[in-house]
Amino acid sequence: MSEPLRIAIPIHSFAPGGVERVALNLAAAWQADGAEVKVLLGRRDGAMRETAPKLAYIVRAEPVPTARFETLWMIWAAWRWLRRNKVDVLFAAGNTYAIVAVALKLLLGRNCPPIVIKISNDLERRDLPAPARWGYRLWLRIQGRWLDRFVGMAAPMNAEISAAMRIGDQRIAIIEDPALEAAQFAALSAIPRSKALPRSPLYVSVGRLSGQKNFPLLLRAFASLDDPAARLVIVGEGNDRAKLERLAADLGITARLNLPGHCDPAPYLAAASAFVLSSDYEGVPAVVIEALAAGLPIAGTDCSVSMQALTGHGAFARLVPLRDTAALAGAMEQVLIMPFDPAAARRSTQAFTIQAAATRYLALLAKAVAA
Repeated sequence: MSEPLRIAIPIHSFAPGGVERVALNLAAAWQADGAEVKVLLGRRDGAMRETAPKLAYIVRAEPVPTARFETLWMIWAAWRWLRRNKVDVLFAAGNTYAIVAVALKLLLGRNCPPIVIKISNDLERRDLPAPARWGYRLWLRIQGRWLDRFVGMAAPMNAEISAAMRIGDQRIAIIEDPALEAAQFAALSAIPRSKALPRSPLYVSVGRLSGQKNFPLLLRAFASLDDPAARLVIVGEGNDRAKLERLAADLGITARLNLPGHCDPAPYLAAASAFVLSSDYEGVPAVVIEALAAGLPIAGTDCSVSMQALTGHGAFARLVPLRDTAALAGAMEQVLIMPFDPAAARRSTQAFTIQAAATRYLALLAKAVAA
């Protein structure tokens, strides 16, 4: 009988984030399939702590609070642990962890296990100024030089990864973003959708209240709608809450805006008329998959190479250029009246489940070890 595959996953904390949530759910599925999984946790705090799966969490005591320099702390803590403990492969759950992965390669040298990284964000980064984009492209080539395998979350990402990292297709795998658990997909798919137009449109968005999500753009677009009965809910928490509340007050929409914090978005998706994405950049946004599974049309920015394919090339969404307030407002109005088939939207998300992806990921991790 072969030995179980030993996998290590660095995770900063239990702070809510799609990358971390998917990684922990994958880890639980791998563990159920017989793998030996260790989560190298930077710190124990965060809103997902109570709902996180039961896994082996390795936490090094913090000499001081490390949230402000969590990447440096993760590099040091993971390096110390990996020097003393043997694993077969390290899984970097998203672009956020690329610097951790490259640093561990350099620090551990020949003793570093192979590293597989999931590309969780757009690699073009049109939101950055030209000098920063040049530096970012250089950083991507460094990742291609040092890391072993790359996973894209939708087919259009293959060419993007190959060009940005300057690597061959043999080091790239495409595994649909495992954004949903089977039970979650079933629950979202069971939400009834009426064909009648809502009298009071409810727009819903979900995401961390941070710069990447560009919720100020969404607030301005919502404020410009010619419908005083419309309402907006943004489910999520983050450092930008106070800024968004001030902007809502300045725009005069405080009474029509709900910021419930980090919570289950399903009840809001069930009540929604449409889902809105205002991000400056994304990979394959899990929130869009959840919204489509719930049978909702999408108004959003064309913030990744995968958005057109993910939203049925116009069948399920109206996509607009980045940072264009008038265009996003127009899309929010159009999705309420465009032809839309909720059943087809739901079917398009069936491949994006943890159960569908976990086995393929395990096979890829084993292949990286064998190579």
